[in-house]
Amino acid sequence: MSKSEIKPETGGERKAESGESSGRRRFLGTAGAAAVAAAFGIPVIMSVRSCVPNVLYEEPQRFKIGGLDKFTDGPTFIADKRLFVFRDKNTFHCIGATCTHLGCTVQLVRLKSGEPGNDYEFQCPCHGSKYHADGVNYAGPAPRPLPYFKIEIAPDDGQLVVDMSQIADRGWRLTV
Repeated sequence: MSKSEIKPETGGERKAESGESSGRRRFLGTAGAAAVAAAFGIPVIMSVRSCVPNVLYEEPQRFKIGGLDKFTDGPTFIADKRLFVFRDKNTFHCIGATCTHLGCTVQLVRLKSGEPGNDYEFQCPCHGSKYHADGVNYAGPAPRPLPYFKIEIAPDDGQLVVDMSQIADRGWRLTV
């Protein structure tokens, strides 16, 4: 090797290598700090989050369904609440339309017998449960009768108010 082929090291190359080395060190230091912050920060955030309760917001069990003139004699189905409201002149009662087997919506079926009080029944279209007109189960897998709910008249605007948190007896009626 001749002297002309050997290149002496210059200060510029050392500075360049030193700059690459310090950049790598800075990157590894930042990545390490981020890993340590994540290792300690995530459990702290999760423990603070556990102090905030998880809340399941449900629809209110007491709600207005409309004025008295909305309901004619006979059954009225309120689809969004899955209720049947029955009016017999001045008396009202309310039966839930949720099958007691698996929660399907029962349907009101008119019977051909035509006997007063027995001219309809409730049927579950999914699993075949059947209920008499008073909501008592008589066929299919349904374990219990359909529930009756208390209804009242709102004092402020005269609408019917259903309270699904209060189960009523089968003979209970609201007379207006």
